[in-house]
Amino acid sequence: MSALDIWLIVGVFAGVILLIAFDAIDMMVAALLGVCVLIVLGLLERSDLQEASKVAGGPLALLFGGMVVARVLARTGIFERLGEVFLRATGGSGKRYLLLLVALVAPVCALLPNATAVILLAPVIIGVARSLRADFVGPMILAALVSNSAGMLTLVGDPATFLVGSAIGLSFIQYLQQVSLGGLLAVLAILPLLPLLMPDIWRLRVPLPAKTPLPRIERKGFVTFALLVLVVMVALFLIGESLPTHIVPPAVAIIGATLALLVIHGARVEPVDAVLRDIDWKTLVFLGAIFVLVQAFAKTGLLQGLSLQLYDWFGAELTLVALLLLAGIGLLSSLLANIPVVAAALVMTKGYLVAAEAVPEVALAAGFTDWPAATLPVFIAMMFGATLGGNATLVGASANIVSVGICATQGERVSFMRFARYGVPIMIVQLSIGAVYVLALSRSLRLTE
Repeated sequence: MSALDIWLIVGVFAGVILLIAFDAIDMMVAALLGVCVLIVLGLLERSDLQEASKVAGGPLALLFGGMVVARVLARTGIFERLGEVFLRATGGSGKRYLLLLVALVAPVCALLPNATAVILLAPVIIGVARSLRADFVGPMILAALVSNSAGMLTLVGDPATFLVGSAIGLSFIQYLQQVSLGGLLAVLAILPLLPLLMPDIWRLRVPLPAKTPLPRIERKGFVTFALLVLVVMVALFLIGESLPTHIVPPAVAIIGATLALLVIHGARVEPVDAVLRDIDWKTLVFLGAIFVLVQAFAKTGLLQGLSLQLYDWFGAELTLVALLLLAGIGLLSSLLANIPVVAAALVMTKGYLVAAEAVPEVALAAGFTDWPAATLPVFIAMMFGATLGGNATLVGASANIVSVGICATQGERVSFMRFARYGVPIMIVQLSIGAVYVLALSRSLRLTE
């Protein structure tokens, strides 16, 4: 590839990010425009698109499957009841509302992809905010930030985390043992920042109307089967990879989506077409386009060159490199969608570990899982950087994009800077905690060697 080709790819990539950051055109259109320009210039070939689809397939399948299950569950009426219970639990207190929001979103995001959880819980969050006469934009942004943070609680909570974990062969249970505590600390770090970031809501006190009967659940058979689909989905997330058929999380998401569509078709609640129309295709297309742009960027060889440069600078100091990756990927994930960022960073990181002779050259091949324990902090640092760095801006994570889109449908447009006022402080605190966690893990692994 010539120097001109490299500069063209970098220029198109940067142009797309600037168009999104300055809200010049719709973010999905900007990403697709970048892909089209590279295709017309001959800088993207069929093989590049195929390679991008391989990397994007798993995360996008997780998101799609989760969206379908969430959409079907929304028809059960459970969330109307949950909203009423939630409102009563606040007692008219904005402080209690924000704390309960964190407590509600976090466990859901531990089991479902973060964007899915935002879609699922948005009606509850917005409905309660309106009942409290509070602006719902802050709570919706908070829901996205909590969902991203809680995405680190399990392997399937965030597509970026899943991408790293699956790349090194980390099982669901192994993830719980090695990473979940860091995810819990990231969630807890948000709590002391709430009075500073949302003081108006935090100090809010309003009288609640007299209690009314909870909304009735209609079609109890449909509700039972819909919840059973969720239970099956969660169970397969936990044990699917240990089964003889080795069912990976993206396949579990597709199985869950299929069963959910089968339930709603069998119950005759609404046509399957109506469910599919409500899927957030815009987010899926945007992320797919960004994956293609990252694939083009990977073609330049800049990432491979950077992996060798990392070795020249830091040698085999894996802990130092882990901290650098945490900060660097965190920064990039605040400006780009974090899933493609971590996909590109994996190429660079594996190249560095080969150069540092931590693993043999065969580790660069797909499917290699024999990673030494000493390399684990490097990959966990990537998870922290990608998942929590994405909290900074509205384009940093799929949950952010979904949350902003929901606000727009409710008549509130969220600008890049408005989101950043909430996201950047939380990201800085969380990445600092992530750095301490990585240092502690590295020390622990050295002591056990």
